[in-house]
Amino acid sequence: MSLKSERRGIHVDQSELLCKKGCGYYGNPAWQGFCSKCWREEYHKARQKQIQEDWELAERLQREEEEAFASSQSGPGTQSLTFSKFEEKKTNEKTRKVTTVKKFFSASSRVGSKKAEIQEAKAPSPSINRQASIETDRVSKEFIEFLKTFHKTGQEIYKQTKMFLETMHYKRDLSIEEQSECTQDFYQNVAERMQTRGKVPSERVEKIMDQIEKYIMTRLYKYVFCPETTDDEKKDLAIQKRIRALHWVTPQMLCVPVNEEISEVSDMVVKAITDIIEMDSKRVPRDKLACITKCSKHIFNAIKITKNEPASADDFLPTLIYIVLKGNPPRLQSNIQYITRFCNPSRLMAGEDGYYFTNLCCAVAFIEKLDAQSLNLSQEDFDRYMSGQTSPRKQESENWSPDACLGVKQMYKNLDLLSQLNERQERIMSEAKKLEKDLIEWTDGIAKEVQDIVEKYPLEIKPPNQSLAAIDSENVENDKLPPPLQPQVYAG
Repeated sequence: MSLKSERRGIHVDQSELLCKKGCGYYGNPAWQGFCSKCWREEYHKARQKQIQEDWELAERLQREEEEAFASSQSGPGTQSLTFSKFEEKKTNEKTRKVTTVKKFFSASSRVGSKKAEIQEAKAPSPSINRQASIETDRVSKEFIEFLKTFHKTGQEIYKQTKMFLETMHYKRDLSIEEQSECTQDFYQNVAERMQTRGKVPSERVEKIMDQIEKYIMTRLYKYVFCPETTDDEKKDLAIQKRIRALHWVTPQMLCVPVNEEISEVSDMVVKAITDIIEMDSKRVPRDKLACITKCSKHIFNAIKITKNEPASADDFLPTLIYIVLKGNPPRLQSNIQYITRFCNPSRLMAGEDGYYFTNLCCAVAFIEKLDAQSLNLSQEDFDRYMSGQTSPRKQESENWSPDACLGVKQMYKNLDLLSQLNERQERIMSEAKKLEKDLIEWTDGIAKEVQDIVEKYPLEIKPPNQSLAAIDSENVENDKLPPPLQPQVYAG
């Protein structure tokens, strides 16, 4: 699913939100762009392929072992009762192994698919019945009261639901994906049974499925939300750290068409942030979806008030990204995964809940991959903002409304001044380091040149010569030379 950042905002083609198989339902990044139905079909194909490969591997290994054992015998007469017992033992072992593999990968978790499993599920589960919380008791009473209006159909639904909860108790050792598949199979089986056998209208089926989801997920919540066997918690910490590092992102960088200086718009933004944070306090996937939907509607209202016209999809997504960055919802990835795994698939595949949830998944994916180009920044500025060395300049004082608090104005002015001083300090330090580097290079260069000259023209120091004699010392005995001149004194 591609996300593009343009000058007019972050744009996502609405067709990219749909299932990539072309069925017309909304896709989900957690399902590789498929809708719930198509994803399950692809998952079953992959699983059946794995089962076939495991079966072929088991048969090949068994055949190789039998051939190796037969070749190790000394003669044909030795293939007696001992080999027969060995062959019987290996055949039983092979059957047991293959059955175990098939049981692990097969869709035996479907409620009502096997009588033996149903009989096993009827055993009472002490963990389900012991000391239920106040909320669980309340939801149970509401569920029973709701089903009383359906008489016989309600009794059958309650029986199937209790049986499903008992079955899930014995499947807690399975992976969370397999538990999710069990839940999705249960949703599908119950809905199909009501439509085909009970002849229940579609509208009532949706209401019943909502109550079933509320009842079973309230009981299963503590076992299936962010289980230790997954990396959901690791993803939560990663996205939280990522959002904290992006605290400097401004609405202008995302081209968010929301003016928070308008008091009504500011209230809508606060409500949207509150709703997206409140999502973590809900237990039922449908309630978590409701929080996302309320948050999205507040966003649309904020955009409408700011622009004085209805908001478009190109306006909604960047604003939702901004709300997520500003709110930093707790356990964001765990909540998205929980909704994906255990929500009634009909809600995620169509309707406004599915649309808003798909956009939230797109917003999280955009935040995870956000870079300098997405915000129309240079790589240097983006790296400096991410490292905390500096931050984008705040609003100038002349842009503030007349009613703004003077203390807030002065605070932002001081922050802007500190930011400028910090930039100047960084420039000075950079120039000083550059000058120091130049001086070191110049000194090294001079020393190298002197060394080269000394090596090329070596200096030889000779011992001093003997003192020279007077010029006339060698001509003392030479009579031919005239006598030395004598000074003459003239009087007068």
